[in-house]
Amino acid sequence: MRLGMSLPNALEEGRPFTGDTLAETARNIEAAGFDSIWAFDAVGRGFMTADPLVALSVAAAVTRRVELGTGVLQVPLRHPVALARQVLTTQLASGNRLLFGVGAGSTEADFKALGVDFKARFRLLDQSLAAMKKLWADEAVDGARIGPIWPAVLGGPKVMIGSWAGGRWIERAAREFDGWVGSGARSTWGLLEHGIARFRSLGGRRAVATNVVVRLGDPASPDGPDDPCDLRCPRDVAVARLRRLRDMGFDDVVLVSRRVDLEPLREIRALA
Repeated sequence: MRLGMSLPNALEEGRPFTGDTLAETARNIEAAGFDSIWAFDAVGRGFMTADPLVALSVAAAVTRRVELGTGVLQVPLRHPVALARQVLTTQLASGNRLLFGVGAGSTEADFKALGVDFKARFRLLDQSLAAMKKLWADEAVDGARIGPIWPAVLGGPKVMIGSWAGGRWIERAAREFDGWVGSGARSTWGLLEHGIARFRSLGGRRAVATNVVVRLGDPASPDGPDDPCDLRCPRDVAVARLRRLRDMGFDDVVLVSRRVDLEPLREIRALA
């Protein structure tokens, strides 16, 4: 099982977030031995987050080995032609290390902030993905092209679908795309277990559990079927919980921590 770490949007103990934070953290994540670096997507929720593709482009410039993933980017909030070009730019900058995790979005505040119809999000996701696939293949969409496409990124990146365990999009993730992304913080242990079983039964390949908060040394949080999936617990419990996710069938687990200096990251990486 591969272990990833998310880029932070804030640091522990009130330390200021600066222009060096993203680059330094990306270097630390790779140096600590993690397999991937991820960025999340939120706007209009009362806190600041870095644009996922911009943040990953920064990470791409200072790393060489790790994969770089969006976990997940809310496609309906962007115009598909502009997004298709931005994605290819990040893919090129990363040397084809990009994992493009996408979803319809589930927080209405994000849509209100940008004036997008929340109820239309699944239709917009479907339409935008179809359009971007054509654009990445150097085809025109309603007369628009972004090519000729650079040969190094022709066809676009791997696309993984973020979906709830019971939704129809998990079936499409298994049959039409490159994998499934399930959220630990916004789901539960029981739903993740149900989702991975369904994904595998449909022939799905790569499964990623993202947004799993880690705070080693905390008293153990509840981990029943209806509890959020996290590593807020002592070290030995965290090891057992990672094994539990591995045994469920997840290929990757992406952790979230505000402790992003090199030594704390090495301590976290040693869990797996």
